[in-house]
Formats: sequence, structure tokens, C-alpha cells
Amino acid sequence: MRIREIHQASRGTYGSPRVHAELQCDGDRVGENRVARIMRNHSIQARTKRRFRRTTDSEHGLPVADNVLARQFQASRPNERWASDITYVWTIEGWLYLAVVIDLFSRRVVGWSMADHMRTELVENALEMALGNRLPKSDLLHHSDRGSQYASLSYQKLLEVNGLKSSMSRRGNCHDNAVVESFFGTLKTELVYRYAGMKHEEAKSAIHEYVEVFYNRRRRHSHCGNLSPVDFETQFFAANAA
Repeated sequence: MRIREIHQASRGTYGSPRVHAELQCDGDRVGENRVARIMRNHSIQARTKRRFRRTTDSEHGLPVADNVLARQFQASRPNERWASDITYVWTIEGWLYLAVVIDLFSRRVVGWSMADHMRTELVENALEMALGNRLPKSDLLHHSDRGSQYASLSYQKLLEVNGLKSSMSRRGNCHDNAVVESFFGTLKTELVYRYAGMKHEEAKSAIHEYVEVFYNRRRRHSHCGNLSPVDFETQFFAANAA
């Protein structure tokens, strides 16, 4: 059955809306309600997210930026607004920490870094990858929580020398950085919780493959009209090439 094939190709992550979008790309004009009914009848369902703890250490005396983003998670073009955060992944060798930078236009992960610590270089490496990949102009807004890594003098200097304006969430308000929180929930539901017992290098390899091969280039995103982030950006650049 094609519906089951699509669901399996998505690594068990797609619910009926994304399965329906895939069928439409195949030229099948079946309705979404029918797809949902077939999936329900055959016990085919997307994985549900779990709640997870915060990693923010905001108990510091460093200066913090205002919440300039103010939950305006839409962007009119790539490299207009980025959002960053840190999460943790449990392995049999202890905690592995993941920092990401996401472009709010397409929800594409444009920079990321993994380490067995949460020192400032973790988030600096993720930002440096994003800067190297995207070469943004100087009018870019960078949003993060107010953790010590992001408030550090070295990180703020890295933003400043590259012309990025800093924005930070309010204290204890995860909804101010909801897009990155949602990505972390998706990552853990679709990958981490499925492969318990990984070692550090195995987890790093799996996360690398998930982000670069699946999430950015293949996984359909509702924000992008059920296109992948890469396809959404490609469509934007093609439409604005003239």
C-alpha cells in the first residue's frame, strides 16, 4: 500500500497531512480525510512528542538583550531572522549536547554543533557554521534564550563583528523560542527516543544524518506548505531570480 510505503519512508514520522501531500506529488488526488481514515484503520500513525527539560542557565550576572523578536517567528526571506538554542541527548556514555541555529524563514537548520559539554564554544561552533554556510548580511536578527553561553562576552562579540543584532527570550519563557523548541521535540520523537543505547559517536552520526539528509532536504514541514526547508528556499530563490 502506497500510504504505508510513504509512512515507512518518512521513518514513521508522517501523519495524514504529510502523507496526503506526498500522494499529491505522486499525482494521486485522494482526499486527506480518506488518507486519515485509511491510516487509522491500519494503525498507521505519527510518533507523538514527549515533554523535555530545559538546559538554560540564566542565573548569571551577564548583560542580556531585549526580546526584540517578540514571538514574530515569520520571516520574509532567508537570513532575516535566526533562532538558536541547546538541548541534551542521553547516550550510554553520558549526556551529549546539541546546539542549533535555525532560519525562521524556512525552518532550515543552518548551523549546529555537538559536544559532551555546554561551554560557550558549543554555541559558538554552531553559529560559526551558520555564518559560513549562509554568509548573511548585517541586518540579521539572532534570537536565543538568556543562558550564560549566549550572554557570554565572546558570543556577543561574535554576533557584533558579524553585524547580527541580539534578541533574547524573557526569563523562564520557553514560548519565546518556540520554533527551536519544536524542532528539538521533533528530533527527539523521530530519532533520539527510537534509538536508545547509542554511544556518543553513534548519536553524533545519527543526528548529522537526520539534520542534513532527512530534516533539511526531505522532511515535509507544515510551515513550508508541506515542502522541505531546502525545497522551500529553492522555490523562493527561483521566484525572486528575475
